[in-house]
Amino acid sequence: MPSILQRYEQFRRLTGGNFVFSKVVGFSAPFFGKIRPNVIDLRPGYCEVQIKDRWGIRNHLGTINAGALCSLAEMTGGMALDTLVPSNMRWIPRSMTVNYLAKATGIITGVTDLPNSELREGDFVVPVRVNNSAGDTVFTADITFYVSLKK
Repeated sequence: MPSILQRYEQFRRLTGGNFVFSKVVGFSAPFFGKIRPNVIDLRPGYCEVQIKDRWGIRNHLGTINAGALCSLAEMTGGMALDTLVPSNMRWIPRSMTVNYLAKATGIITGVTDLPNSELREGDFVVPVRVNNSAGDTVFTADITFYVSLKK
């Protein structure tokens, strides 16, 4: 079975490949489909995903809901981690610590940039930064993923 990075590489060669890949991710993990992610870039240890501010993910204040920001962070961090995890290992999110720094409106971009290190079994903290279109950080997350051997 091809890895998520191999699938991304296959799709991005096609016209509209990033769009199609983003839809495939939304179908395979339906909860992420709710935020309508657009995968901008994916390479070893790095992932960049955008979402657009729209009515379906807003809160009562007219800004992007906290749950949508957490979903964006989990997707971005998980995909970046997945590019580094060997095929004999798996991962699952264990906890997330978040900071809301400013109102999230407009086009929002989640970015994870991990060092290309050898992963071992146990907890691995993945930092995610979420910026608005002006480049200001509006949200940060530190997600603890549990990495283990596949059974």
